[in-house]
Amino acid sequence: MPPPRSYRSLARTPEFAPFFAAAALRTGSSTLGGLALGVLVYDHTRSPLLAALGMFGPSFAQVLGATLLLSAADRLPPRAALGGLAALASLGTAFLAVDGLPLWAVFAVLLGQGLADSLAGGVRYGLLTEILPPGDYLLGRSALAVCAGATQIAGYAAGGILVAAFSPRGALLTAAALGLAGALTVRLGLRRRPPRAAGRPSPAQTWRTNRLLLSDPARRTLYLALWVPNGLIVGCEALFVPYDPPHAGLLFGCAAAGMLVGDTVAGRWLPGPLRARLAAPLRLLLAVPYLVFALEPGPLVASAAVALASVGYSAGLLMQERLVALLPDGTQGQALGLHSAGMLTMQGVCAALAGAVAQFTSPAAAVTALAAASVVVTLVLEPGLRASRLRVHPPSSVSRGTAQ
Repeated sequence: MPPPRSYRSLARTPEFAPFFAAAALRTGSSTLGGLALGVLVYDHTRSPLLAALGMFGPSFAQVLGATLLLSAADRLPPRAALGGLAALASLGTAFLAVDGLPLWAVFAVLLGQGLADSLAGGVRYGLLTEILPPGDYLLGRSALAVCAGATQIAGYAAGGILVAAFSPRGALLTAAALGLAGALTVRLGLRRRPPRAAGRPSPAQTWRTNRLLLSDPARRTLYLALWVPNGLIVGCEALFVPYDPPHAGLLFGCAAAGMLVGDTVAGRWLPGPLRARLAAPLRLLLAVPYLVFALEPGPLVASAAVALASVGYSAGLLMQERLVALLPDGTQGQALGLHSAGMLTMQGVCAALAGAVAQFTSPAAAVTALAAASVVVTLVLEPGLRASRLRVHPPSSVSRGTAQ
């Protein structure tokens, strides 16, 4: 039996290192820029809602991208598309640093960035299926997830320092520079490739391919399992500040640490048969520990519960591996972009839902309610996620702009 592949072996795969570096730079740019913009908007408006939208508003635009733009993820040359979208995002971030920019212009830029991010996600993860052999896709996604978690932690820390030492606008310009570095890394580090599918991208083609992807019961169940439980638990995380303001940073740190541990173990160490057996328990682990919030625990118990639950985020990696095996030829970029856009949209929706529930009850009650809903959704979807229901179908393809 060949030895298990490692993160170091991924680094020796041609093009993975620049691909990884570009993804890290883009995550750092968006994290740093989001924090700086949130501070800038709050300083000018004193509105917590507008500040939150400044940080997370682009997530709500993902659903528009998923319904209008995603067919381009497989119908554009990936290097040119990924580099061009990164450069546009960098220019948008730099524009946000302009002094005296009206609020409507800020949110117009955020809308454009959200639309671009939805397409960039599809291009990025579709390209990953070409850079790595099929057996290494899970390991590659694990490496990117671990990188994203670590980069977000570093980005928020650096953002706080930059905002305090300079200004929110200085931090935005730093974020723009990171984004531009990511675009250059794509341009110089990746080779040219043809599009994965023929035909002209259009909203109509996006709808046709989305219908194709969601028409299969196995794929549809996987998408729901990737979107809804995850979104509900992110809604729980959105209440850390009102639940325990002095220890919210500790709770966020424990959530990030648990996610990093889960993604590392699932992507690097779990063999195939064990991954299949642990997928269902991990889906439940994501939500069950949050039920302890019904008792309004103190910071130590709450932090332990959050860290344990966040290990369950690794179930998403295991389900993505199964989703890739079920995709028709020529749809990898749009399919993985649909997963990313749907997940981010549900996170935004559930964060808003959590705030609304907490407004009429309490943060602890809202966390408990969303966690219980996540458990229920997971159990309802579980029969459709059994291995016997997720058989790989004969390959089909999308070509010449139509679903074949």
